[in-house]
Amino acid sequence: MSKPVYALNLFDVTNKEEYLAYSRRSAREVAAHGGRVVAIGKFREVATGSIEPRQVMILVEWASIAAFESYRNDPALHDLHPHRVNGTSNYIWHLFDQLEDLRPILKAE
Repeated sequence: MSKPVYALNLFDVTNKEEYLAYSRRSAREVAAHGGRVVAIGKFREVATGSIEPRQVMILVEWASIAAFESYRNDPALHDLHPHRVNGTSNYIWHLFDQLEDLRPILKAE
């Protein structure tokens, strides 16, 4: 059984027209490929840490890594992804496996 994968997207919008062209279509395509937007946020403040802040955070839950890859690599979307690239900067796209709890990370080796 495949487990969900979470994609954390952090970025700055640098070209509103380009990013609008992406966002108008991306929600529908994400859903069609097994994704669900869990949260969208606007940067508020640094609480702790040294990562350079980004304007926007989007967290997407994908049904599986295969679902994420199908979105990222679908040839039918070849005209969509450039709008994201051209409309943003400082893009971070990190994937996280779903955990039921922290035991797999905290378990002694």
